[in-house]
Amino acid sequence: MKTFLKLLFLIPIIVVAGAAALANRQLVTIFFDPFPDSSASGPQIEAPLFLVLFAALMIGVFIGGVATWIEQGKNRRDARRTRAELRRLSAERARLGLQPSSGNRTNG
Repeated sequence: MKTFLKLLFLIPIIVVAGAAALANRQLVTIFFDPFPDSSASGPQIEAPLFLVLFAALMIGVFIGGVATWIEQGKNRRDARRTRAELRRLSAERARLGLQPSSGNRTNG
């Protein structure tokens, strides 16, 4: 079922990306000189438009992933601290010979 849903999601994306690649095969020139002069000399490349679009998309996904990873650093740090405290408390409970509580206490 999981594979079917993955294919159901990915196949339309692949079809649209393939159609975009076929429709945008013309060469474009990418200039890397931020201050071009009238002669337009400087670092530049020529590539099909679909490659430029796909590269920009992949770079954007990568930058978004890195930004999300950095943003969630505090949560990962808190989880590490909580796991360390849980290990410490479990070791202390074992040292004292206490049994884990079942959660069903009766005061009778």
